[in-house]
Amino acid sequence: MDVIEYLLSGDPAIRWQVMADLTDAPAAEIAAERARVATEGWGARLLAEQGDDGLWDGGVYRPGWVDESRPFFDAWTATHFSLQSLMEFGLDPGSPEAVRAITRVRENARWEYNGAPYFEGEIEPCINGIALALGAYFARDESAAIAQTLLDTQHADGGWNCWEDDTATPSSFHSTICALEGLWAWEQRTGGSDELRAARLRGEEYLLERRLFRRKSDGSIVDPRMTMTSVPWRWFYDVLRGLEYFRLARPGRDERCAEAIELIRAKRLENGMFRFENHHEGPMLFAMDGEHDGFPSRWVTLRALRVLRWWDAG
Repeated sequence: MDVIEYLLSGDPAIRWQVMADLTDAPAAEIAAERARVATEGWGARLLAEQGDDGLWDGGVYRPGWVDESRPFFDAWTATHFSLQSLMEFGLDPGSPEAVRAITRVRENARWEYNGAPYFEGEIEPCINGIALALGAYFARDESAAIAQTLLDTQHADGGWNCWEDDTATPSSFHSTICALEGLWAWEQRTGGSDELRAARLRGEEYLLERRLFRRKSDGSIVDPRMTMTSVPWRWFYDVLRGLEYFRLARPGRDERCAEAIELIRAKRLENGMFRFENHHEGPMLFAMDGEHDGFPSRWVTLRALRVLRWWDAG
């Protein structure tokens, strides 16, 4: 099986990233393929779901139909996670479709928690990390407020935790990876500051000291689900997400990632693909063609192959 050819037969969101990260295609061809994200496939479908009020499914973090008096559950249909998906698909932030969508969000979306405009953030680090990455991606200067909030909520061990506001309590892998992705993206866009950079490096050490999936105390696996692949990953941490972060943030490699790399390498099937192993349950606006829990996945394969390519080139 020609894995690259198979990946290139998928959605434009997959194709342009394969061209950029696995085939080193000419820049003009990559840009032309990326432009299709706004008008074809998953990206176009998701853009079409935005309401005239600027929101997806009537809400910012949760959809408008959620009954807050009932037990908590995850839903992926509202504005926050829809924007995250558009970023992961690689929607060109300068495209007319993206500008129109983001203008609607900026003018209308307010967090349920504090009533603040979307790109100014709220309080939980796992939410703010994703929102800061989106602010960087879509060039929203007001997201500097989120970066400051992340600084203020970092824990003493270097990480972050959405559920514990006492900074002396242990951090969470889930919150930490979201915060790190946001801080790194903001630094790339703005140049950052010494304070932000130091916070990011402390957060990276939190993950590296734990080899990306082990407890620091006894070396045991924190949660078996963290060793499984998932797409999209929403607010959840897993080893592949951690490796994707370090591929970008530390291109020179850190040997403390080596065990996680071999864990991913061992998942490669005989046909060269990688499985989608852990679906994060919750309502979705639509199912992504060809992405099924337990089956070989173009999206997982793209991410696994580019992580291995990065590591093996070092």
